Amino acid sequence: MSILASMGGLIFGFDVGQISGFLAMNNFRQRFGEYDAITGSYYFSNVRAGLIVGLLAIGNLFGALIAAPIANRFGRRRSISAWCIVSVVGVVIQMSSNDEWYQIVVGRFIGGLGIGALSILVPLYVSESAPTHFRGTAVSFFQLLITLGILVANIINFGTERIPSSASWRITLGISFVWPLILGIGMIFMPESPKYMFRQNRKAEAREVMCKYLGVSQNHSTVAKESREMEQKLNEEEAGGDRPWYEIFTGPRMAYRTLLGIALMSFQQLTGANFFFYYGTVIFGATGMDNPFVIQIILGTVNVVCTFPGLWMIEKFGRRPCLILGAAWMCMCFLVFASVGHFALDQQDPERSPKAGAAMIVFACLFIAAFASTWGPMVWGVTADLYPARYRAVCMSLAIASNWSWVFMIAFFTPFITSAIDYRYGYLFAGCCAAAVATVYFFVIEPRGRTMEEVDNMYVARVKPWESTCWTAPVMDDAERAGSGTTATDSEAVAGNTAAGKEPETSEPEENMMTAAGNGEEEWESQAQYV
Repeated sequence: MSILASMGGLIFGFDVGQISGFLAMNNFRQRFGEYDAITGSYYFSNVRAGLIVGLLAIGNLFGALIAAPIANRFGRRRSISAWCIVSVVGVVIQMSSNDEWYQIVVGRFIGGLGIGALSILVPLYVSESAPTHFRGTAVSFFQLLITLGILVANIINFGTERIPSSASWRITLGISFVWPLILGIGMIFMPESPKYMFRQNRKAEAREVMCKYLGVSQNHSTVAKESREMEQKLNEEEAGGDRPWYEIFTGPRMAYRTLLGIALMSFQQLTGANFFFYYGTVIFGATGMDNPFVIQIILGTVNVVCTFPGLWMIEKFGRRPCLILGAAWMCMCFLVFASVGHFALDQQDPERSPKAGAAMIVFACLFIAAFASTWGPMVWGVTADLYPARYRAVCMSLAIASNWSWVFMIAFFTPFITSAIDYRYGYLFAGCCAAAVATVYFFVIEPRGRTMEEVDNMYVARVKPWESTCWTAPVMDDAERAGSGTTATDSEAVAGNTAAGKEPETSEPEENMMTAAGNGEEEWESQAQYV
């Protein structure tokens, strides 16, 4: 489920990888660049290069904003398939372009609408469907497929860049059809998100899907526990009636979480990763490398390989320590990269300072390793865990829209900034990485091993983030239970045992269900490992 849905990440990653190579291809420059009468060659001005690269992100921004209400109305699964069609339309417009650079821009904008929508719908669908113990890893598959898409595009560009005709870039662009077709058709055969179905009063169907993904029977304690928590949250929301959209800022601790999600998704771009992915071919060409396409393949390989440890670390060590250490590591790498590029590299004749160029490549790889194993995959999962179900789609739209806003600004303004301050641009990214360390430490609660409903309760209870790993929910006393109508068993199951990572105790009817299920606990332990 998570691998198929995360094909949305491969669509985005493939586009990032291909456009970096297109800008350095002779035929692409001749068709869509500008002619320099003095040198007799074609080139991309800063404005044109920024628009070709950056208009995709503007489409991503609008796609992310309008995807949430559509997904709330028609469901996550059908929305994903529909936005795949939009992505294909964007590729068709680009493929049919001969020498009109603005047609490339329009095609990338329309394709960006689809990619932006998928960037919110895929993590949303996976986070609402995956079992609690696997949720962080499942959502992080989205980033793994992004890295794989970048690498595949880099390899194809390397194989086609010497072709003298438009096939040098049309082949890579044509392969872009494959990924949205796989995702769009595959999602037709997938079930809807259990949490979405539960909120649509399709509770029996929701339980069936939960059992399918957990590999257990319907009367298993884990299914009963998660169903009870969803029911409780839904009842609380219905008791409050219809609420205006601006409750994403006025609801319980919602302003805090909405702004935190925006900050986290912004920092994912402000780490500077796309500085290498979008302009890596140009950057390393300026350091004197004979074939910068090879360097892009090296960076892409590091990106893919180092994402796998991230998928393991997210559940082994938790989100907070990994994000803090990852941001500190990236800060150090950019400080070295910027200092060597500005003070040691001979920018007039890079071949005269080969050691400086080699050092820059090494620290670029170290940076990519840190990003791929921490901030690349983990931020998607952390952001999906921040919000209660009522606001999740809208809040994720805002958070991911902020991400795409920074993608555009970095893509568009990077040529201007590097022309003015060269590699000192890296100091800006280093400062942002340092700010990301402080943001995670002081504001992000550790969600590892907890249901999304538990994480919601922790934010509302104002749990200190640096104490969140060891936090356990208080158990209500008899007077509080009598006032709330909650039984002692229910309170202990939902609040105490759940927070401590234990199986909830059950009431008498549920105990009968467990008996009918046979050895439920042993079944869960063995099948959970299989899942």
